[in-house]
Amino acid sequence: MENAQRERDAQSQDSMGSHHHLPTHEVVLLLETDLAKGLSSEEAARRLERFGPNILPKFRRHGPLLRFLFQFHHPLIYVLLAATVVTAFLGEWVDASVIFGVVFVNAVMGFIQESRAEAALDALASMMKTEARVRRDGQTVRVPSEDLVPGEVVLLESGDKVPADLRLAKVRELRVDESALTGESVPVEKADLVLPPETVVADRKNMAFSGSLVTYGQGVGVAVGTGVATELGRIHQLMGETTQLATPLTKKLASFSTGLTVAILGMAALTFALGLWRGRPATEVFMAAVALAVSAIPEGLPAAVTITLAIGVGRMARRHAIIRKLPAVETLGSTTVICSDKTGTLTKNEMTVQAISAGDWVFDVDGAGYEPVGEIRERSAESQGLSAEASLEGSVSRSDSPAPATPHVALPPALRELLAAGALCNDAQHLERDGRWTIVGDPTEGALLVVAKKAGIDLNRLHEQFPRVEAIPFESERQFMATLHRVKSGGDSVLYLKGAVEKAIRLCRRMCVADGTEQVLDAQAVLSQVDAFAGRGLRVLALARKAFPADTATVTECDVEDGLTFLGLQAMMDPPRPEAVAAVRACQQAGIAVKMITGDHALTARAIAQQIGLDGRKHHENGALIAMTGQELAAIPQAELAEVADRTAVFARVSPEQKLRLVEALQSRRHVVAMTGDGVNDAPALKQADIGVAMGRGGTEVAKEAADMVLTDDNFASIEAAVEEGRCVFDNLTKFIVWTLPTNGGEGLVLLTAIAFGTALPVLPVQILWINMTTAVALGLMLAFEPTEPGIMMRPPRDPGQPILTGVLIERIVLVSFLVLAGAYGVFLWELDRTESILPARTAAVNVIVMAELFYLFNCRSLELTMFHVGLFSNPWIWRGVTVMTVLQLLLTYVPAMNRLFHTAPIDGFAWGLVLAAAVTVYVVVEVETWLRLQWKRRMRSAASTRRSAYDHRNDA
Repeated sequence: MENAQRERDAQSQDSMGSHHHLPTHEVVLLLETDLAKGLSSEEAARRLERFGPNILPKFRRHGPLLRFLFQFHHPLIYVLLAATVVTAFLGEWVDASVIFGVVFVNAVMGFIQESRAEAALDALASMMKTEARVRRDGQTVRVPSEDLVPGEVVLLESGDKVPADLRLAKVRELRVDESALTGESVPVEKADLVLPPETVVADRKNMAFSGSLVTYGQGVGVAVGTGVATELGRIHQLMGETTQLATPLTKKLASFSTGLTVAILGMAALTFALGLWRGRPATEVFMAAVALAVSAIPEGLPAAVTITLAIGVGRMARRHAIIRKLPAVETLGSTTVICSDKTGTLTKNEMTVQAISAGDWVFDVDGAGYEPVGEIRERSAESQGLSAEASLEGSVSRSDSPAPATPHVALPPALRELLAAGALCNDAQHLERDGRWTIVGDPTEGALLVVAKKAGIDLNRLHEQFPRVEAIPFESERQFMATLHRVKSGGDSVLYLKGAVEKAIRLCRRMCVADGTEQVLDAQAVLSQVDAFAGRGLRVLALARKAFPADTATVTECDVEDGLTFLGLQAMMDPPRPEAVAAVRACQQAGIAVKMITGDHALTARAIAQQIGLDGRKHHENGALIAMTGQELAAIPQAELAEVADRTAVFARVSPEQKLRLVEALQSRRHVVAMTGDGVNDAPALKQADIGVAMGRGGTEVAKEAADMVLTDDNFASIEAAVEEGRCVFDNLTKFIVWTLPTNGGEGLVLLTAIAFGTALPVLPVQILWINMTTAVALGLMLAFEPTEPGIMMRPPRDPGQPILTGVLIERIVLVSFLVLAGAYGVFLWELDRTESILPARTAAVNVIVMAELFYLFNCRSLELTMFHVGLFSNPWIWRGVTVMTVLQLLLTYVPAMNRLFHTAPIDGFAWGLVLAAAVTVYVVVEVETWLRLQWKRRMRSAASTRRSAYDHRNDA
């Protein structure tokens, strides 16, 4: 009863909304609290009893035993358990133990991976555990965050983790990092204001959300949501509601195993029926049917799947992708859509100045990120009297350089003044640590330091020449920051200001032109340039200056209300990673659609999308990509969402629920979806996606635990590399299946033929087990080491509904199975007639099957190309396996102990000649068939190309 009441109270708490649309005094009245005194201890205790602790509850899960037993719930496992029972029935306890051992190890690995994945909800709940400063009984006290209740008055300062959802009542320069929750790339400036009810979470500047981090300033807020009634709690519930999907590999293996089970039982039943029809003893016929069933079971398949996936894991780790769940390796190869976060994945997550307006000149800035290397190029150089090749290049030396770097071309006075203003009116630091440049402080201010260094300005010397005297810190209400500097060389002191363009224009009367002189400010020209920068998705900062008497020691906000000189604009953005541009192009060539789903602003998202070459089919009339926002997405009916999700490339300002909806919508159109993310807000979508990809450097623990793969370099290019490896893994698994099934099929056909014609069995069950287990390990597993085939990323993604074995591959399996039948049965009869002894004849038949597999292995190194196209020695593991298998067969044939154990006998050189002739025939026939099919494909492509050319020619005419 108490738990039910608490759940109802939590729901009623949640139904009150987040209060962003109410004035502060109404929130205080609604929650019956007092901003000055807070709640009383007694009232806080009563509310804690009513609403419950400020924690996220754990969802019900299956117990460890049940989760372990579920690992055996798979058709292929049923087949192998049946094989265990059959081999044990035959008295082959060693073989039965080996088969069951493979099944048991696979179950243990699956159990461990599932247990690690379920840690996501626990990691999310731990984000809320901290201490909070609150007002109670008129005193400021510290309480555990789980004891917070609605109506609590919470005090925030820099470095605090927000303990609950708060409606802010008082702020002082408060900035909160909400990137983990909303995807916003820079800290959000908070303010006490009233917002429209429809304002999305990322734009609620009067709210501070549980789990976010205060980076600057102070604030006071009223707790309006605790526990499951917070935004974090809502995400927690979404994660609990999402289902773990089966991967394309597990779906295909399940279908394949079911079909294989039916085929095995059918062949065994047919064998039994034929034997009885031929009048043979029921016991003998039953043992033959059992032998056929054993022969048809690919015992090595689970080991091959596990080892091939494990090798793929190792290859991906070397390419900066850590796989947490083995089936995810292959899932990547099936991916048809990649939904990528923007910040840090497609971009560097390092704000960079990309354009400057100084005087009447506009400059472009090369280089990306915090490394101070790049050029500053004048955009319309010829119109300004410079050569078109002129550039202002700052080739910056490292921090331990004894001499300051200097620009190759002298900076125009206005540009130098603008860059100096940005570097001086600045609280950030630009440092090099372990060979990597970083920013300490605000990323926007860091970008101003980097561009000054690119121009060759020595920041240490600059600060010596212009020491800071006083500062007016940034506040959201005033929209600017200003610093006063004394000029060491004498003359007036100078104040530099940076802030919002509209604010700076109102404070300025004059503007600096290219040669450093001043003229009347042309506000309209400045605003036009701002619009041009904004159209490129750039964040724009304005800079200005004002002279003060040399002895001025302090300035106030009143001192900068008028009389400033406008210096220019610096426009910046978090630029795309150069390697991400190439990776997106490679994915598109591979038939994989790439979509950007971000919490950042639509204009920024669209600009980045166009720079990296995202290709959405929905455009504005002017050709620009449409960036659909969360608000627009919310208005789309569910029935139309899938079509919209499929054709749109950019989604901005989206909520966690909308990310989840987009993933589900794409999956409803039979897409295999890979989702990338780094924040808590990405976790539900990461869990729902066919493969979730989390960022290793900047990602939250919640995102990592919900994901199937973690990128150690937070780089989209690593996803493209992982997709390539995933395709290689599926190729190699398919090669193993295409290689192993003709062995099982050939063995079954040999036994079926013997029963049908009433002859002795050419191979015995124990010999079949020897063939299946040794060849799978010594030969088949060597295919797992096959390198990636050329052009693998030029293929379209596999159809998710397509089975593992296509019609072409089934034809090959049938062909080879009958070749093995002909070779093994023919050599058995020949040797039986020649030697009049069944043991050498059976030994020759066993060696035919093994040697046919050995030679056929070279055919299977590529399913579309001949061996000479892939290279004879490109996989050295093949030759190691061939050597091991040859030695094992010689031991089986000539060692007396092996002869007694496996009912074999030595054979002579003539018999070996027959064995090798049969094996070489298999290789030659398959190689010719592959070559003919390759030639047919080339003719078809050539004919299609000719038809297209003729069609284009007619259209041109």
